[in-house]
Amino acid sequence: MALAAVVFDMDGVLVDSEHLWEENWAAYAARHGVEWTDADTATVQGMSAPEWAGYLAERSGTPETAEQVERAVVDGMIAAIEAGEAPLLPGAGAMVRDCAAKVPVALASSAARRVIDAILHTHGLTGEFTATVSSAEVPRGKPSPDVYLAAAERLGHGGAECLGVEDSSNGIRAAAAAGLTVVALPNPAYPPKPDALELASAVAADNDDVRRKLLAYLAGELVGRGA
Repeated sequence: MALAAVVFDMDGVLVDSEHLWEENWAAYAARHGVEWTDADTATVQGMSAPEWAGYLAERSGTPETAEQVERAVVDGMIAAIEAGEAPLLPGAGAMVRDCAAKVPVALASSAARRVIDAILHTHGLTGEFTATVSSAEVPRGKPSPDVYLAAAERLGHGGAECLGVEDSSNGIRAAAAAGLTVVALPNPAYPPKPDALELASAVAADNDDVRRKLLAYLAGELVGRGA
């Protein structure tokens, strides 16, 4: 089946922001006398905002509701974005624009809608995307395939007709489960597990490499598992 669309993850693929989520989760827990660990981060990465907010509420023992926890963390993320602390990763802008010039592109992110909109607006990328989907807008977050299936559907395609770009274990699992041909961009700070990486059809060194691979797939120069 010909590949006719591209679906991007956001955190760790387009912007350097994974650490900001961890900092905000840890800060919230610390305000309630709880130490947030690497294991906690690994547990919630890929979850939708309602899912990680519920986990953080329980983990911290806060009297606040999950909705209040989510709002506090997202407020912190928005402040960081507005302060310039979530820069585009090198090559990310060209990667999105070059693909969008060839086929429809979508975003499938675990981030809350407010964060997605702020990131894309800040970096002038809003108009490049035909569709954007937050995992808070589907029944289940990553590693379930829901957000990728929804993004593909909004582009008018099935998962098997789409390329996906992901940096994390749960993201790769989600995109692969939705049937996408996955190009992995391993996050150096939060590297994907070997079993997840095996689900990718190609592994890229950086966003310039991702761009080259995506364009080669779209041109039919790469099929299935690429180098």
